[in-house]
Amino acid sequence: MAREAELTLDSVLQKISAKELIGAELQDSQLIYSVVGFLPASDFADNALLISNISYILAQKGLNTCVIDLKVFYPNLYQFLDTKPNKRGHGLLKLLKSDKVDYREEILQTKYERLFLLSPSPHDLIEEYLDFEFEHLERVITSVKNMFDIVLIDIPNIPPLEFCLGAMKYCHIGFLTASERIEASINMTKLLDFAASIGISTSKFKSVIMMNLQNIDYDYESLKDLGFQIVAALPLVKAANASPMEGSLYIKDTSLINKQFRKEIRKLADLLANQ
Repeated sequence: MAREAELTLDSVLQKISAKELIGAELQDSQLIYSVVGFLPASDFADNALLISNISYILAQKGLNTCVIDLKVFYPNLYQFLDTKPNKRGHGLLKLLKSDKVDYREEILQTKYERLFLLSPSPHDLIEEYLDFEFEHLERVITSVKNMFDIVLIDIPNIPPLEFCLGAMKYCHIGFLTASERIEASINMTKLLDFAASIGISTSKFKSVIMMNLQNIDYDYESLKDLGFQIVAALPLVKAANASPMEGSLYIKDTSLINKQFRKEIRKLADLLANQ
């Protein structure tokens, strides 16, 4: 089975050199918005949990899906997708440094069909990511976009960092993720104001996904008053948070899935797949 997986990855990614869309034989037309960003606005938003489960559903829909982890200082999506991490200097870092690198060697195949991961190595040094500029990130995102049907980006909320603002600039649509924290609305407004002040369009980041809800008395009206729209609300589910520690994916491997979690995650996946 391992050998078959390797052959499948090689046969799929060989299309990169021919500049063909991965999955072109499956899709009659491209999605209008194929690069999707997720940006946390508070603690406990848990982007990795959200993105790993959405990406699996999209892949099951027949979309060849690539997840990009831009949390370059502390990547964790490889853990949520139960994938062996890159060695130091490989993966995202190597692609950022040079446009001569073979993407087939740096994009990781997960154990899930049609689902791939581009990630930093957890062993990379922090200082190795401090000198990149917008154009480096644009080149990588554009290349990956041209290879896959849909790309999901986990964006770090570090406004002075190019990996934050650059991803906001180059994604087609974006979601702010937040938990029931009093500072969430202020954080959203502050971040978008800063991005707008340097010429980045923020209109695509008006949709909010609420995560890990605990049924507390939260002021949702304040978000609406600020112009944000809540498009999904996922409850806190212990089994979902524990699944990465068990090497499993909650939406796939759990026999008794929380109905509200499943409903909301599938609603988001349908939204992205039917653009």
